[in-house]
Amino acid sequence: MSAQTTLPVAQGGEVGRYAVSILRRHPRLLGGALALHVLAALAALAAPRLLGDLVEAVETGTTVGYVDQVILLLGGFLLAQTVATRFARLLSQVLGERVLAELREDFVDNALALPIGTVESAGSGDLMTRTSRDVEQLGWSVRWALPEWTIAVVTAVLTLAAAISVGWWVALPCLLALPPLVIGLRWYLARAKDGYLRESATYSQISATLTETVEGARTVEALGLAQERTRQIDADCKDSFDAERYTLALRTRFFPSMEISYLLPTVGTLLLGGWLYTQGSVTLGEVTAATLYVQMLIDPVDRIVAILDELQMGAASLARLLGVAHVPDDREATDAQPLDERLQAKDVHFSYVEGRDVLHGVSLDIGVGERIAMVGPSGAGKSTLGRLLAGIHPPREGSVTVGGVGLTELPLADLRGHVALVTQEHHVFVGSLRDNLALAVPEGRPATDDDVRAALEAVDALDWVEALPEGLETEVGSGGAALTAPQAQQIALARLVLADPHTLVLDEATSLIDPRAARHLERSLAAVLHGRTVVAIAHRLFSAHDADRVAVVEDGMITELGSHDELVAAGGSYAALWESWHGRD
Repeated sequence: MSAQTTLPVAQGGEVGRYAVSILRRHPRLLGGALALHVLAALAALAAPRLLGDLVEAVETGTTVGYVDQVILLLGGFLLAQTVATRFARLLSQVLGERVLAELREDFVDNALALPIGTVESAGSGDLMTRTSRDVEQLGWSVRWALPEWTIAVVTAVLTLAAAISVGWWVALPCLLALPPLVIGLRWYLARAKDGYLRESATYSQISATLTETVEGARTVEALGLAQERTRQIDADCKDSFDAERYTLALRTRFFPSMEISYLLPTVGTLLLGGWLYTQGSVTLGEVTAATLYVQMLIDPVDRIVAILDELQMGAASLARLLGVAHVPDDREATDAQPLDERLQAKDVHFSYVEGRDVLHGVSLDIGVGERIAMVGPSGAGKSTLGRLLAGIHPPREGSVTVGGVGLTELPLADLRGHVALVTQEHHVFVGSLRDNLALAVPEGRPATDDDVRAALEAVDALDWVEALPEGLETEVGSGGAALTAPQAQQIALARLVLADPHTLVLDEATSLIDPRAARHLERSLAAVLHGRTVVAIAHRLFSAHDADRVAVVEDGMITELGSHDELVAAGGSYAALWESWHGRD
């Protein structure tokens, strides 16, 4: 049993660099969107200036024709702003979708590259939350928050520039907003990231607890653990509530304080502009234009601050998604090539938790084409040893090699050509049965229908596959035709036949199939496995009876090794197991 770990989270600097790098991949879309946003903002800035000129013209005397001209100009600029905004948002949405697609692809690549041991020790809850809630939150930020924030920033900068162009004095009331803005933002940003990361972590914990409870429902019911699991869920929900209450408290303190900073410049412009007008330093039209420009600043600045909260959540989600790439690889690939297919384990020690070895100095030399059966009580270390022999984990001490090269020194693509693991766990992907099988074929060697049917026949699955309404084209997986557990396991075994590795590690691979069917299946597989090295881990001792040698694993050590007849004659642990099994039959 591995210790529970948490997947890492990327730091702020890396998040920023990644965001910039992915935007740089689309310079045309980014440049076009920014240009249109600038045009839309410039078109909007014409209104205050025109209205200011109109006020001044009315004060000094004007004509109806001039008023009509101003109205037409206002309508023209409004139309231009509408068209530019429409296409700017369109380009921003397209850019957002492409960026989000690349983010997802990068995350999937990083997730698939995770060491299996890390995935198992982290549990499904953390990774599920990152693939669901974090991706969804990031999608919302990329599709909506980031484009809207960009629009708000461009509008605010241009509006401020237009306001100051009326007169230098407009900058003075605008400066009144800086102290509360700076203080409020510094206070909020110093706390928001950690708050949202904690919030996401609590969702991961809830997902993990729910997943474990559902997957282990029978065990929970059998051992009467329902109340304990309910208390655990309640505790997880309380942690989530506390985390959300903390971020809510940040928002309820931050946003009201921002409202004050929005009002100060407007009030200051009116007071200062009015005083300057009475002194004859500025005209009424300039005061009007300046006040309207400063008033226009409220909306974009408000959106900048409000959307900043969404961006904080998006940044926290992006940090969690990028953090997956920070998991150290447990493989050290070299250019060395195995000399043959001989599989050897020498003085292997292995632990899931530091200081608590599961395997204690195990050595096993498996000849090319030999069939080894590993038997022993549950928890003895059979599956762990099998995973090391399949190159899933590196040993803590000692070595596991194929042809003299460490299994974890081989690239995964090369490793699976030498040794593959099939367990009692299986998965049926969404798609046709043919696609489910063909995905196991090594790249560069397309699978024909004859190859697929031969693999199905080898595992006694061809008859029921051909009886399906559409045969190999039948859609399976979520939303498709439902397969029974034995059928799904036969599909997994057929994939193994198509993958064609030299050495097979079968970890109770027929455990979900009826004992009679399992024995028939293993006999059918015998012809396919001929000439291959096979390590079969099973509780059913008929597998051991047919093996070349039997390894008895007890307390993390191989206590007996020999043929079936030799071990029965020795009268040790295996003989007792065989007597118990044979007597039961």
